[in-house]
Amino acid sequence: MKKEYWFILLTYMLMQLSGIVGISILNYLHIGETTTEKFGYWTIFSFTLAFLIILFLLRNDRKEVRLLRGKPSSVLATIGWSIGGVFLAYFSQVFAASIEINLFGVDPGSENTQMLVNVIEVTPVLILVTSIIGPILEEIIFRKILFGVLYIRTNFFIAALISSIIFSLLHGEPHHLLLYASMGFTFAFLYVKTNRIIVPILAHVTMNTLVILIQTVFREDIEKMMKQYEDMQLEQHVQLIIGGFLS
Repeated sequence: MKKEYWFILLTYMLMQLSGIVGISILNYLHIGETTTEKFGYWTIFSFTLAFLIILFLLRNDRKEVRLLRGKPSSVLATIGWSIGGVFLAYFSQVFAASIEINLFGVDPGSENTQMLVNVIEVTPVLILVTSIIGPILEEIIFRKILFGVLYIRTNFFIAALISSIIFSLLHGEPHHLLLYASMGFTFAFLYVKTNRIIVPILAHVTMNTLVILIQTVFREDIEKMMKQYEDMQLEQHVQLIIGGFLS
């Protein structure tokens, strides 16, 4: 693996762990009134800084030989798979969530998504992180680097399995491992199918943006809808269809 990739992985790990000292720094500087607000501010700062550093480290990456086998897809195919990838990711999420609910009795709700929605209500700018910066970083880390490096040494299934499990665990909801892993497999498939990292990035960004819009802008309408369906015992199915998970 290229040394730049090691630095990128290190940057991402430090970003994930930076909140340990970040909140203390904001306390010292008297920035933010509540812990939720401080968490939002630090998340925006740390993700943006990591994003800029990683882009800098990848500045010469186009000149390098591509990790995946085969030629990159055409512009038209790239657009088509980017759009189709959103639906593919959505249906894989619904299918995995159905298995979790019906076979394992897992609650369809996502504490991770709800926590981020609560923070966005306090610091709306965070939506740029959850909808754009976060998904881009995750695709670079988990698909381009982890999956890509494993793929050239093993095969699709092993590379997708390992990278998707790590992707799932880092979301902090082990009971939803199957759901996050299914999306990891979907994004890995899109990457291999097109040999363009922009395709899973666009699909991921679109998925997260839709979830955030549904959970914030249309939240009241959704709550009314769920209340209407509650008497018919369809609440779980409504959550499954419109709730969504931030991946």
